[in-house]
Amino acid sequence: MNDKKVSRLRRSRKARLKMNELQMTRLCVFRSSQHIYAQVISADGSQVLVSASTLDTQLRDGATGNIEAAKKVGQLVAERAKAAGVAKVAFDRSGFKYHGRVKALADAAREGGLEF
Repeated sequence: MNDKKVSRLRRSRKARLKMNELQMTRLCVFRSSQHIYAQVISADGSQVLVSASTLDTQLRDGATGNIEAAKKVGQLVAERAKAAGVAKVAFDRSGFKYHGRVKALADAAREGGLEF
């Protein structure tokens, strides 16, 4: 693996260990150059409770790798999480910087009713 990816994974490991220690349900985000994915994972990490991404059929039309698409994914994951009975989560940015698409997704999820 290249140094950039190794550094990102190292950053993510530290945050995930803390979330596991606190036994928090987490909103995990992954971004690629073309898509963005969000999952709400149980406190013990054994199962995915809710997921949303730009690969969903209702979000697929139009651009999928920009801030507007990330906002739509954030709103969708918040809706699905509220329907599943999840209100409070820890935000797991997977070692990505908190700006751009990651920040847009987080802000949209907060507006959708999720508490970080």
